[in-house]
Amino acid sequence: MKINQIYVNLPVKNIQKTKEFWMKLGFSINKDIDNEKSVCVVMSDNISVMFLTEESFQTFSERPLPKGDTTQVLVAIGLNSREEVDQVVNAAVANGATQHEEPQDHGWMYQNSFWDINGHGWNVIFADLSQLPT
Repeated sequence: MKINQIYVNLPVKNIQKTKEFWMKLGFSINKDIDNEKSVCVVMSDNISVMFLTEESFQTFSERPLPKGDTTQVLVAIGLNSREEVDQVVNAAVANGATQHEEPQDHGWMYQNSFWDINGHGWNVIFADLSQLPT
């Protein structure tokens, strides 16, 4: 079995600010799923992130929303170069995100990370599996 699409669903307080934030990072919006309650940020051909107002998000789960002082999930996204990794993280920080931790270079994998304007954690990586230690 193969999954043909991934939609990550995350709660947010302000759809418009979230939409503007991700567009400033260079991502596009799926206009078919863009309204006052949700925005669909296209990460790749098969991966999208659905940002839903907290009220809309709660219609999908009976569990309470995190209060902002917990981490429910860290989303990791892979890019094609170290430069792209830093470009996305730097753009995120310039547009209101906060640096999560200092960049880490493992030789075969480079990562940088940020907390977005809604407090969601993003690890941005470039990996060269041909350099993976054996």
